[in-house]
Amino acid sequence: MGRRSDQELFKELCFCLLAIQTKARACDEAVRGLDASNLLWRGDARAIAGFLRHRVRFHNHKAAYIVHARQRFLPPDAPRLRDSLAVHRTPAEVRGWLVREVDGLGMKEASHFLRNIGRGEGLAILDRHILRNLVGHGVLRRVPASLSPRRYLRIEEKMQRFAVAVGIPMAALDLLFWSRATGEIFK
Repeated sequence: MGRRSDQELFKELCFCLLAIQTKARACDEAVRGLDASNLLWRGDARAIAGFLRHRVRFHNHKAAYIVHARQRFLPPDAPRLRDSLAVHRTPAEVRGWLVREVDGLGMKEASHFLRNIGRGEGLAILDRHILRNLVGHGVLRRVPASLSPRRYLRIEEKMQRFAVAVGIPMAALDLLFWSRATGEIFK
């Protein structure tokens, strides 16, 4: 988390909310555009959805998630995202809290957010690229059709054991797998 402001943390949270079934670069550009146009800070769900149309999938839902998160963590009286995150001791605790408290944020997205703010080095970001690589390395037999939180945690544990066995930290391993699948390194 470092010394990031509530606003910087919120932009990262919005990136992760947009990243569901949308390419990372498109999400990054969308957050930058929302920020530059002030929609990220002042826009209602309709205006944000209009901006997101043709940029990200599920633009109406994601716009509502952004507005809800902004109301919750950046109220006019005093921002509270940074303080809310600081209450939780471990990355696993804060991830569980995020999944419960932020509409639209699942285990993968919460892990991604925490990794991007420096609080999730030991958490896996289990997207389809990572799962396919885990199958390719014999860690999993097949890519699961869906990931309940319980299944997510079981696979994360298997990936952690694999990371230890090959001597590569979890954060580096899933970045390696992701970049192998996508051909680039990006947040």
